[in-house]
Amino acid sequence: MSQPAEPQPSEQSAPAEHHRRIAVQQRRRDVWAIRALLGFEPPWSIDFDDVSQEWRRLFAEIVGTFLLVLVGAGGGVVSAYSGGQIGRTAAVVAPALMVMAIILSIGTVSGAHLNPVVSVAFSLRGEFPWRRVPGYVVSQLAGATLACLFLWAMFGTVGHLGATLPGPHVNDVHAMLMEAVLTLGLVGTILGTASGAQNVGPLSAVGVAGYVALAGLWSSPVSGASMNPARSFGPDAALGNFSHFWPYLAGPTAGMLVAVAFAYVLRGRGRDPTAARAAQGTVFDLIAPPAADEAPTETPGADIGRGTTAPPGAKEE
Repeated sequence: MSQPAEPQPSEQSAPAEHHRRIAVQQRRRDVWAIRALLGFEPPWSIDFDDVSQEWRRLFAEIVGTFLLVLVGAGGGVVSAYSGGQIGRTAAVVAPALMVMAIILSIGTVSGAHLNPVVSVAFSLRGEFPWRRVPGYVVSQLAGATLACLFLWAMFGTVGHLGATLPGPHVNDVHAMLMEAVLTLGLVGTILGTASGAQNVGPLSAVGVAGYVALAGLWSSPVSGASMNPARSFGPDAALGNFSHFWPYLAGPTAGMLVAVAFAYVLRGRGRDPTAARAAQGTVFDLIAPPAADEAPTETPGADIGRGTTAPPGAKEE
C-alpha cells in the first residue's frame, strides 16, 4: 500500500509568515504608542519592550553579580585563607575594577545594575520599567548567593565568607548611616553618568568604578563599604545568618532614595532616553537586528519625544 505523499510547503508560506510577523510587530507598536499617549509609558519605552530577550538580561545580571560578589567577598575569604596575603587596599580596589569590567562587557545587555537599589533608583526616575525590577532583584540575589557558595566549596567558611559586618566599636546603627551616605554617593554617580546631560557614554564605567574604590579605601573599616544589599545578602544567605543584614538593607535603601531626590533637583523628573538606554541595555538591537527587507514599521508619532520624527501632518523645514 503506497504511503500518502507528504504535503509540500506552499510557495507563499514564507511571504505569509513575513507579513504575519510584520503585523504582530505593528500591533505591538500600536499598543505602546497608545500607552505612551495616555501617559502610561514614555514614547521610547517601545525600544526595550522585547520580552523574548528578558532571559538574556536576567542571565547577564546573574553572571555580573556573581563575578562582583566573587571578588568582593572573595578578597576577605582568600585573605583569611592565605594568612593575610591580600591587603585592605587590594580587597577594596579589586571589586571596583570588576565593576568597570562588567559594565564595559555586559552593560549593553542588561544595564549591568548588579545591585537592587540601582534597579529601583532607575525605576523611580522613570528610566526602567517597574515590571522588570523583581526579576532583576532575584537574579542579583541569586548571583551573589552562588558566588558565596562557590567560595564555601573552595575555601570553607573562613573569613565569614566575606560577610559585610560593622567594624570594631561600630554598632549596627552607625554602620547603617555609613552605608546610607556611601550609597547616596554611589547611586548619585550612577544616575549622573547615565544621564544624557553628562553624555559620558562608556566612561561611566570609570566613574562608577572610581567611586567604589574611593568609598572602600576610606570607609571599609567602618561598615565594609557594601553599598549593595545583594553583596551583603550572599554571604548571609550561604551561612544562614542574617543577624547583621538589616543595616546593609536599610542603609543603601535610604541612601538611594535621597540620591533619587537629589537627581530630581539637579536634572528634573527623569525619563531621559539616554539614561533609559544605559539602564535597560540595547540587547535586542545587538542580538537580533531586523533584516534589510523586514525593517520594523513605525507608528506615526511613536518617536515624538525622541526628537527624530515630526508629528503627523507637520511641514518639513
